[in-house]
Amino acid sequence: MNKKIKTDAVDSLFDAVLSLENRDECYSFFEDLCTVNELLSLSQRYEVASMLKAGKTYMEIAEKTGASTATISRVNRSLNYGNDGYEMVFSRINK
Repeated sequence: MNKKIKTDAVDSLFDAVLSLENRDECYSFFEDLCTVNELLSLSQRYEVASMLKAGKTYMEIAEKTGASTATISRVNRSLNYGNDGYEMVFSRINK
């Protein structure tokens, strides 16, 4: 865990996210919390991670998602050297 982001404010945000009960609640909360571009950027990174996990090439990912190769590279670095957050979520979703 990155100690730079471990703050009371971030804990409070995560508690709020954990209180959401369904997709509609997520839409309501995240539309209030984020700009459209911020939310689309987050969802794009998640889609990139999923495609990388599935073995897609940078070119395939860029064409499908519109992500830059720099973004794809950053997500790939997180998949390979991050805190295994993507892996944890993928394993839970793919049960």
